Amino acid sequence: MQSGALTTSPPPAVRAGGLALALAVGVVALLAIASVLVGAGDLTPGALLAGDGQAMQLLLASRIPRTLAIVLAGTAMAVSGMIMQMLLRNRFVEPSTAGTAESASLGILTTILVAPAMPLVGKMAVAAIFALAGTAIFLAILRRLPLRSVLIVPLVGLMLGGVVEATTTFLAFRYDLLQSLAAWTTGDFSAVLRGRYEMLWICFALTLAAYAAADRFTVAGLGQSFSTNLGLNHRRILSLGLVIVSTVTAVVVVTVGTIPFLGLIVPNLVSMTIGDNVRRAVPWVAVSGAGLLLACDLIGRLVRQPYEIPVGTVMGVVGSAAFLALLLKRGTRFG
Repeated sequence: MQSGALTTSPPPAVRAGGLALALAVGVVALLAIASVLVGAGDLTPGALLAGDGQAMQLLLASRIPRTLAIVLAGTAMAVSGMIMQMLLRNRFVEPSTAGTAESASLGILTTILVAPAMPLVGKMAVAAIFALAGTAIFLAILRRLPLRSVLIVPLVGLMLGGVVEATTTFLAFRYDLLQSLAAWTTGDFSAVLRGRYEMLWICFALTLAAYAAADRFTVAGLGQSFSTNLGLNHRRILSLGLVIVSTVTAVVVVTVGTIPFLGLIVPNLVSMTIGDNVRRAVPWVAVSGAGLLLACDLIGRLVRQPYEIPVGTVMGVVGSAAFLALLLKRGTRFG
């Protein structure tokens, strides 16, 4: 047999894509290093190399947990937004435009009212159930509406989210829990410490599960009839995707609060660049989501240093501007 009969080297396009992804990972790593070093407390490489005990304690107890929390939350929320867009076949949906995040907040308020001593894992489970129920209501409403425009879907989600948020705010006001609710739902990583972020590793596991089921999500995104003809149980894969999205949203809201628009911006930018193949897009979406959230958190820490602007506020400004740009964009393949 001739040794040159078969080739095992990847094509140039694949190699170029791998190099680009490696470069993106490098950029995120630099942002992560900056996140570790930037903050109100004095933390310098020199102090760490000198073995300063206070600097090491600050690094291990606060800075590294915070950076890991940002990376895990950004990765999971971006991938969740992509899954939601594929399953609903609409480029303008994500947990914060489908009532999912608001329903999770209502779940947290319910646990505060009914069982304030419930452990954090219990609060997460209740918030996940409420998030799943809110998403199911959103889907039920969509089935009863004539969807003549791709903009109807996010508008319905925003209205549903507004109703749920208004209900949550009314209950919090009624029982004098507005401050507690704001503390739970405002997207902010300043309170993240060692021992208070570890539940976000659940999001990492669910992101891996989404990558494992990437091909099924790709097929399901082509429609129920097409996926059924290929032998895929469309209802089962839809349920799997919604469980992943709801659980990730609940974990992030319980741990660090609501982070709006992240799952909307990143999947759209990645889709415009490399297409809609979920297996190929997941690594890019994950890396880009982590990088964008790291950048927004750094902006929030540097604008009024040593004070902080919550990352949810920064992400809301950036995300709303990007959302408007997508809405105004004409002649694209969104939807």
